[in-house]
Amino acid sequence: MSASASSSTGRYSVFAIAREAMRLHSGWKRAWQSPEPKKKYQVVIVGAGGHGLATAYYLGKNYGITDVAIIEKGWLGGGNTGRNTTIIRSNYLQDPSAAIYDKALKLYENLSQDLNYNIMFSPRGLLMLAQTEHEVRGYKRTVYANQLQGVSTEYITPQRIKEMLPIINIDGPRYPVLGALYQERGGTARHDAVAWGYARACSAMGMHIIQNCEVTGIETANGQVRAVNTGKGRIECDKLALVVAGHSSVMAEMAGFRLPIESLALQALVSEPIKPCCDLVIMANTVHGYLSQSDKGEMVIGGGTDGFNNYTQRGSWQHVEETVRALIETFPMLSRLKMLRQWGGIVDMTGDRSPILSTTPVGNIFVNCGWGTGGFKAIPGSGWAMAELVAKGQPGPLAADFGLNRFIEGRFIDESVAAGVAH
Repeated sequence: MSASASSSTGRYSVFAIAREAMRLHSGWKRAWQSPEPKKKYQVVIVGAGGHGLATAYYLGKNYGITDVAIIEKGWLGGGNTGRNTTIIRSNYLQDPSAAIYDKALKLYENLSQDLNYNIMFSPRGLLMLAQTEHEVRGYKRTVYANQLQGVSTEYITPQRIKEMLPIINIDGPRYPVLGALYQERGGTARHDAVAWGYARACSAMGMHIIQNCEVTGIETANGQVRAVNTGKGRIECDKLALVVAGHSSVMAEMAGFRLPIESLALQALVSEPIKPCCDLVIMANTVHGYLSQSDKGEMVIGGGTDGFNNYTQRGSWQHVEETVRALIETFPMLSRLKMLRQWGGIVDMTGDRSPILSTTPVGNIFVNCGWGTGGFKAIPGSGWAMAELVAKGQPGPLAADFGLNRFIEGRFIDESVAAGVAH
């Protein structure tokens, strides 16, 4: 963490906790400031979720660009960052995907130390169940690809899966467990803490985090961005980064271009808390269900997107039923649990189910979107690559293959076809 960051907010440590305990915790400073916007910034980032905040952080850390405003129409981390199942992995088949997700995983592994903020990263291991012969062949292919990419994964047998996860039924009536792709480094992190940690570090570098500030228009002139109009007034900028997930097409339309994405609701739920019984992350792609257990004991369950375009943050009950019904076949103990709460997020899906990190038809407007159902795991790598794109005006190695021009040239990075899942 930079000296400016640590001196502005104070460093969290065991000594700081002891000191504050002696004075009844009256000396803690705000984790981040909430200033009024200036008239102009070098860079304006629209979207104060994980990807937007990570972009701002690495702009400051890697390129010394701190005249930055991160503007958010709601509250910090209130979009998809706080509405996901927190899965982190990097065992993707395609080379560009494996590169950016493994960069993200490596950054996650030291992110608490880097930010001086506990993101509760838990590399508990991740299983992707093979429940059809097609998946068996696909996952073995992924293991070979990952070995060439330098990503550590392995294919394991049903017997080993049962030893690692006693609650699983490997002899399911419809889809028996035939094996699994296992990434020991995979796991979870606390989604809110990731956003809060980045926000604290950005604020300490002098960046402005402006909440409750909806963008109502984007001004351009001679093919270049000039300003954004917001609920808190007009803000001029030299460069503009759109990092707003499911609302990316709305922002693009304001700037006068279109994006090849569609917006869908993705929902999840948690059960009532129970004693520890599942210390892994499990993905069952054939039945499209995902499962892990939180630190509070809740079973965290996710599924696929709704089958129609929408902007709801709730989702349909039909999908909850389909997801839970499918998972109960593989994990019968789930049938005895009650649902505690349920929610949805708005995800942005591209045709090849891979993200867009790109320049746009408007000069100095950059876009980061299209992460679909797997955006949380990519946050540090996405921010790293997007910061380079914004700072230099052209993509670096991590973002080079994810440009908008791939849809014109037919260079698809089709993870949904290649790996059988886009998560």
